[in-house]
Amino acid sequence: MATALPCLDMNCFSTSDSGLSVGIGIGSGAGLLLLVLGAIFVTRKIKHQRAKMLKQKFFKQNRGHLLEQLVSQKADIAERMIIPLVELEKATNNFDKAREIGGGGHGTVYKGIMSDDLHVVAIKKSKVAVQREIDEFINEVAILSQINHRNVVKLFGCCLETEVPLLVYEFIPNGTLYHHLHIEDPRASLPWMDRLRIATETARALAYLHSAVSVPIVHRDIKSQNILLDGTLVAKVSDFGASRCIPIDQTGDATAIQGTFGYLDPVYYYTGRLTEKSDVYSFGVLLMELLTRKKPCSYRSSDEESLVSYFTTLLAAGDLARVLDPQVVEEGGKDVEEVAMLAAACVRMEGDHRPTMRQVEMTLESLHVPHGNIVTCDMDAPNYAVIKGTNREEVSRQYSLEEEYLLSSRYPR
Repeated sequence: MATALPCLDMNCFSTSDSGLSVGIGIGSGAGLLLLVLGAIFVTRKIKHQRAKMLKQKFFKQNRGHLLEQLVSQKADIAERMIIPLVELEKATNNFDKAREIGGGGHGTVYKGIMSDDLHVVAIKKSKVAVQREIDEFINEVAILSQINHRNVVKLFGCCLETEVPLLVYEFIPNGTLYHHLHIEDPRASLPWMDRLRIATETARALAYLHSAVSVPIVHRDIKSQNILLDGTLVAKVSDFGASRCIPIDQTGDATAIQGTFGYLDPVYYYTGRLTEKSDVYSFGVLLMELLTRKKPCSYRSSDEESLVSYFTTLLAAGDLARVLDPQVVEEGGKDVEEVAMLAAACVRMEGDHRPTMRQVEMTLESLHVPHGNIVTCDMDAPNYAVIKGTNREEVSRQYSLEEEYLLSSRYPR
């Protein structure tokens, strides 16, 4: 009997075996696909959870709960001012370098467009998380959340979900007063009338901070770098990180010294006693900067005098034109001497002898009135014209404390 030979042809395999192999292959592939999709889903969920926990950690680290308490009296403000990170990432195209509009050693400023109402904002992002800077950030938000003034930069909100907090301001397109005064472009700087108006608007903002809010606010760092100019060159006082709310019954209490050398009130520097008159001194230096286009923080005369000392000495000697900006001499007329006298009054060594910012504002406002209708300001402090006719020795003696302060600023205290 013949024995059947095994079939070596592929066609001899049963259809059922082939279907089983295909089924196993499809099932394995589907299982592998589900496994990969599941791994991706779990990974994303873990990343999402980690990101959420990190945001919560940064919120706590940036003292978000304190900020909520500070603005909790007005719930609508608290809700509006704390902005999610995702909104700022959209506004800046994920903090694209092309959106950078400024910055320095402490951080970067980005231009952003908010998606809700398409308004343009400036977003300040610090470089490092230093406790002092976080404290200043919280201080700035707490102060600006209660201020609404045309000549104070508007704070829209903040973000606490990153390692360093982010501040969101109204966008001010024309840079700082410092830039306009000290540009190296040979063309003329700001016209005199613009300088006078900017000085008046800045005085108006400071007078508001000192006397129109429920608790007086001392800025503590008035300088040309902190005066921003909008599209029509309207002044906006900015940078309230060093500012301090001082209840009326605590005026003059000692505080840690903050400010910028050249603008800093020497009496405050030595005593630590902060009052609104410290802002008045800084504003007086700002007026001198507007008149001379000299940088107070670095200027020294041929006799090694500071800008304040040199300016007041020349004013007393009737030789102020030597330090004035030629453009001011050409355009300013009689108003220049009035502003110079006011500046000298603001930087008097005795704080009680300085005018208030309200009196400064009124004096500057009077210079905008036609000369036939000038409204004079009745100063409570000694009239600022007392500097006139004082001899050089008296002026030098008056500012010896300021000179000592400037000399000591070269070395650690």
